[in-house]
Amino acid sequence: MKPESIAFGIAGVVFGLVAGWIIGSQQATLQPGTAAPVAASAPASAPAQGSSAPAAAVLDDNKVKALTSVAEQQPGNAQARVELGNLYFDAERYADAIKWYAEAFKIDPKDVNVSTDLGVSYYYTNQPDRALAQFEESLRIDPKHTKTLLNQGIVRAFGKQDLAGAEQSWQQVLQLEPNSPEGQAAKRALDSLKSAHPGGSTAAAPKPGA
Repeated sequence: MKPESIAFGIAGVVFGLVAGWIIGSQQATLQPGTAAPVAASAPASAPAQGSSAPAAAVLDDNKVKALTSVAEQQPGNAQARVELGNLYFDAERYADAIKWYAEAFKIDPKDVNVSTDLGVSYYYTNQPDRALAQFEESLRIDPKHTKTLLNQGIVRAFGKQDLAGAEQSWQQVLQLEPNSPEGQAAKRALDSLKSAHPGGSTAAAPKPGA
């Protein structure tokens, strides 16, 4: 995905630390090398300027056909829809991923991972506001979901140029799970913000472009 234009220096510093990491809730792993947002099964990170993202996974048409058949025959089967969403997400067909994640979430509105993956997919399709709204839905389900909070911070920073808001999200991640991959990623981002603002918190700094 092509990110929103990042025209301020501080974002570039944080971006270099966080960009390229996608946190998947379904996969529950951090995968280096992808520039974009962070998701639950496939989350939100910011795209790095001049960086080359790895090639998208080849869509397995046979799996898609099989899972689509299951989904059509079983209207209440959320898992088949999640798997379809994951396949399309990995193939970087985010609009298709949104369709299947949204259907899965409609069936199971308490699945925080699907909600967050849906939010990440919105971000990848240049819809940061919808991404943030979906993350808020995830946090209503689980206020301590660190993958959501980390993604929220990334989208705030790189989708909305809201560094103060990003700092708040990352601080929460660090407080909740300081030793987790999400906690370590949040710490690096926060350390970068602090080094860029040696005189105080980013929350007190003027908003970019102001």
